Amino acid sequence: MKDFSGKVAVVTGGAGGIGKALVRALLAEGARVVIADVEAPVLEATVEEFKQGDADVSGHVTDVSDNESVRALADHVFDQYGACHLLFNNAGVAAPSANIWETTPNDWTWVHGVNIFGVMYGIQAFVPRMIASGEEGHILNTSSGDGGISPLPYQSVYASSKAAVSTLTECLDAQLQMEKTNLRASIFYPSGGILDTGIWTTARNRPEGLEREADAGPMPTIDQFKEAASAAGMELQFQDLDELARHTMEGIRKKQFVIMYGHTETEATLKDRAERIGRGELPFDLASLPMM
Repeated sequence: MKDFSGKVAVVTGGAGGIGKALVRALLAEGARVVIADVEAPVLEATVEEFKQGDADVSGHVTDVSDNESVRALADHVFDQYGACHLLFNNAGVAAPSANIWETTPNDWTWVHGVNIFGVMYGIQAFVPRMIASGEEGHILNTSSGDGGISPLPYQSVYASSKAAVSTLTECLDAQLQMEKTNLRASIFYPSGGILDTGIWTTARNRPEGLEREADAGPMPTIDQFKEAASAAGMELQFQDLDELARHTMEGIRKKQFVIMYGHTETEATLKDRAERIGRGELPFDLASLPMM
């Protein structure tokens, strides 16, 4: 897909962070955008912000971990626009860092419900209708290098969910091509530096009934992370989210399956992991991992 003007795009988790940057990039390209987000007040404010520039944008409150909520989103999009050309399964959450035996069942239920089932529900609600339209389209699933490339051991809940998204997307793109559809899929690895997004305060959206059954302490905020890095003498490199979003749009134009910065470094990481696996070893170089 080379031209996004007039195309209908849906972005989950689109009211803030990377999702909001993707919405901004899409609108700059002339797309018509439906923003889906679980935070109603933030969603409303985001839609109003973009409408100040006469953008063709609307919002729909959506809990991607709920199949019926995602299907209601798809119904809304096709009833309103009659099509969906670009589907961004972007919504994601994270649980506090902990050893696997110190995580709780609700950590897994919530994070995997949003990060894996949310992507799967999006595919199942939208893709059949996108295929049936016969029009060119693209699905972009947000994964993470922490899981899809080299997971951090102490982020087991989040990393395993993102590894699943990467595998799911590989299968999806292969199937779309084998079935000779006009759709393609990509894995999006947010990259280029530290990302200042809502994932740092993701517990704000943790639903009632899925609270942690044990206290592992709160996830650090971005400001706390900065302070800790500064105290340790580390200089952090942050990635501009709008630049990242524009890079992502170019990746879709080029039909790249993997969309990210730093392919060279990633190749080296994966080669090292493959060699360790080939020797029957743990793929991690434990000495090089940051400590908890």
